[in-house]
Amino acid sequence: MVKTKLIAMMMVLMVCAVTAQDPAVTPLMSKDLVGLQGKEVQMLIVDYPPGAEDPIHRHDAQAFLYVLEGSIVMQVRGGKEVTLHSGQTFYEAPDDLHVVGRNASKTKPAKFLVLLVKKKGAPVFTPVK
Repeated sequence: MVKTKLIAMMMVLMVCAVTAQDPAVTPLMSKDLVGLQGKEVQMLIVDYPPGAEDPIHRHDAQAFLYVLEGSIVMQVRGGKEVTLHSGQTFYEAPDDLHVVGRNASKTKPAKFLVLLVKKKGAPVFTPVK
């Protein structure tokens, strides 16, 4: 009986690992900043499917985040891990290393808005090994 329960639990964990999807990013706007030569703002929506998470990365930008739906977990190197819910915000400085970014739920999606102030033409997301 214990062996059967263990096998069933392992199968559930394997299905969860296989079905976890990558976050989907939808660009909304990109605009040069007037009066700030060489700077632009980019606005995008990130949809985290249940169980989704980001690799360690950086933005090389001032990143302002607003949770629209669900709950997400965020942390930058040297900072505390925080769980954010709908209506809450998060900030990343240009030199921050984003070490935790994930959906807090394994069963419900999450969605957030990101506003990036960055050097014109710089990538939005740079994975770090």
